[in-house]
Amino acid sequence: MIDNRWKISRRIDRMRWDRGAVILLAAMGLGLAAQAWLRENPGANPWAPLDLRDAEGWATQGKIADLRDDPVQCRAVLKRSEVPFTVLAAAGEGSCRRTDRTVLEEAPLSPSQPPTTCAVAAAFELWLDKGLAPASHEIFGQPIERIEHFGAYSCRRLYGRDEGPWSEHATGNAIDIAAFVLRDGTRISVLADWSGEHKKGRFLRHARDAACRSFGTVLSPDYNRAHADHLHLDQARRGVGGVCR
Repeated sequence: MIDNRWKISRRIDRMRWDRGAVILLAAMGLGLAAQAWLRENPGANPWAPLDLRDAEGWATQGKIADLRDDPVQCRAVLKRSEVPFTVLAAAGEGSCRRTDRTVLEEAPLSPSQPPTTCAVAAAFELWLDKGLAPASHEIFGQPIERIEHFGAYSCRRLYGRDEGPWSEHATGNAIDIAAFVLRDGTRISVLADWSGEHKKGRFLRHARDAACRSFGTVLSPDYNRAHADHLHLDQARRGVGGVCR
């Protein structure tokens, strides 16, 4: 009787060990599969170095946000992503001093490529490649040839007031987008085409929504009348998720 009990106890212990071994092996297998998946999907891997050419994932927005206060890291990202850029010398004084002046050499900005902060440049490149280009092909069947802007730098306070907070434009940490021109010459204007369910309106609202994944603040005609003719994009830190209106 005692011998039978001992045998039963040994059998139970062995079953428990076998079950534990199976669970451990399964966990190891899942861990290896997860690592392989993260290697293939760096946009969902918070530890993978940011490359603007990679597909977007849930970790991309946080990585872009981390560049806002780190121009050195930001320039490393542009180099890794093979984005041509130039760094200009610091300029300006006081609240309008710009210590980070970065120019995207091949961005289709018109009338010229303005100096912005590196964080704005990286966000713009991501927006162009992952947001604007797919939308223009899907809606219009052709690429964007030119993006018209109202400038990036303006040494002023918000809304040009005499007092109050300084605008992000005062340090070149913003850019105002007025219109998009397609390869066939079609012009899509924020002022003229924002409202309505036509193709141009749908594209503009898609452009605004896509920008919210890259920039800290995105303001459109839906925000107020001061933005009726442009999309304001900047890289100020404004809490989790930023501002998207």
